[in-house]
Amino acid sequence: MKFFITFCLFLTLTESRLFTNPYPKVQQLVLNGDEDPGEPLFLTPLIKANKINDAKAAAFVNDTEILQFAESYSGYLTVNETYNSNLFFWYFKAKVNPESAPLVLWLQGGPGASSLFGLFTENGPFSVSKKLKLVKRPYSWHLNHHLIYIDNPVGTGFSFTDNDAGYSTNEVEVGANLYEALVQFLHLFPELQESPFWVTGESYGGKYVPAISHTIHKRNEDPKTKFKVNFQGLAIGNGLCDPLHQLKYGDYLFQLGLIDQHGLEQFHAYEKKGTDFIKQKDFKAAFAVFDEMLNADQYPYGSLFKNLTGFNFYYNYLLTEDPKDYMGEYIQSARVRKAIHVGNNTFNDGHAVEEHLKLDVMDSVAPWLSELLAHYRVAIYNGQLDIIVAYPLTVNYLHKLSFVNSTIYHQAPRYIWKVDDEIAGYAKEAGNLVEVLVRNAGHMVPSDQPKWALDLLMRLTHSKGFMHNDQLIQVHLKA
Repeated sequence: MKFFITFCLFLTLTESRLFTNPYPKVQQLVLNGDEDPGEPLFLTPLIKANKINDAKAAAFVNDTEILQFAESYSGYLTVNETYNSNLFFWYFKAKVNPESAPLVLWLQGGPGASSLFGLFTENGPFSVSKKLKLVKRPYSWHLNHHLIYIDNPVGTGFSFTDNDAGYSTNEVEVGANLYEALVQFLHLFPELQESPFWVTGESYGGKYVPAISHTIHKRNEDPKTKFKVNFQGLAIGNGLCDPLHQLKYGDYLFQLGLIDQHGLEQFHAYEKKGTDFIKQKDFKAAFAVFDEMLNADQYPYGSLFKNLTGFNFYYNYLLTEDPKDYMGEYIQSARVRKAIHVGNNTFNDGHAVEEHLKLDVMDSVAPWLSELLAHYRVAIYNGQLDIIVAYPLTVNYLHKLSFVNSTIYHQAPRYIWKVDDEIAGYAKEAGNLVEVLVRNAGHMVPSDQPKWALDLLMRLTHSKGFMHNDQLIQVHLKA
C-alpha cells in the first residue's frame, strides 16, 4: 500500500491521456503535519466474519457537512488478497422510498478516472464550490435511487494494489474485480439484495459497464453460483464500446465546419490506417494511429485534430478548454479523508491504470452488448455536442451491432422526448435497446443537463420508456 502526506488538486487543463481522457489529472500539495486523515477502512475481513453490523457502523460517513445532504457509507473492499488489491466505494442511500428504490452503480471512464468525479460534478448529492463548501445538487440520482460509486479499475482514485500484477489488463479482469466488490457490498447491505440493480457509466466506462454486466450475467446463469444479483440493465453515456466502428471523426468534424475538405481527406487516411490495424488485432499499432490523429500522447508534433481545429477540448464543441472544478482539493483534505475512511492513501492519477490497459483501448465489447441485449434493458445515450464520442459515431456502431432486434432498430421510429414541455432530446426503442440523444449536452451529460439526465435514468429504472412524456420527476420525487 502506498502512503503519503500530500493532497491533490485537480488541474484545470486535461493532460494527454490514452483515450483523450476528459477528467482532470492531479497535482499534489502538502498537508499540515498536525492534520489527521485517519486510517483506511478495510471492510472485507468484517464481512467475511459476518460482522455486518460492525462493518456498517464503521463504514458510516459521520461528517456534519456531508450528513446535511445524504446518509452515506464508504470504505475498501478487497478483491484480490494475493496482491492486496482493493476497490474504494462510496454509497448513498436513496432519499425517497428507500424500501423500493433501485440500486445504481456509477463507473467513470478514463481509463483511470475516479468515479468521485461523477459524484461531485455530475450526478451525486452535492458539488464543491470555489470556497470548498458543499452545494446541493437539485437533481441528484440518489433522490430516488440507492447510488454507489466505485473507483475502478484497481489503481484508480483511492483504489489501490500492492503488486503490479494486481492491475487489470483487460475487461475480463475489470469485470471480475467489480463483481467481487459488488457481491461483498450486497452482503454488507443485505436490505439491497432484492433491489433492482442497474450499472451506469460514461466515456471509457463504455467498456467497464458491459464488463461488469456481462460478468453478472454469466455468474447468474451458472447453476453453481449461490448468490444471484437482481440485475435489470445498464446505461452507457457517450461510451467507447466498439472502436472499429466508432472512431470515424472526419465526416462529423467536416459537417460541423471544424475542418475543410483537405482536412477531411487527412482524417479519412488516418481512419483507414487505424481500422485496418484493428481488423488485424494489432491494437498497439491502431492506438498509435488514433493517438496521432486525436490526442498526441505519444506523437510529439500535436495531434491532427489540434493542428487543424486549434481545440484543446474534445468534449463539447461549444467550448475550447476545460471548465474548472474544486473536487480534488476537497476530497484530499484531512477532514474528508477521515470521514470517507481512506486515511492517507494515495489518490492515484490513473497513469498506472492507463499503462496496463493500453492494449484494451482499441478492443471491442460489442459481442458482450449483443448478448446482454437478449436479456436486459440496455440504454445508449449521447450528448449532442460531444466530439470524442459523438452521437453519429455511436449510431454507426449500433447499426453494425448484431442483436435480437437489430432489424427493428434500423426501422424504429424516433420519439421526441420532453421534460416539463421542454425538448430534452430524441429516443428510439427496439426490444431491450434504448438509443437516446440528449440535446444541448456534451460528453458529460449529467453535468450539462442534470434534470434531463435524471429523467432519462428514471424512465429506465421505473420501466416507463420514451414513447410517452410522463412527468416522472415531479411524481417520483414527491412520493
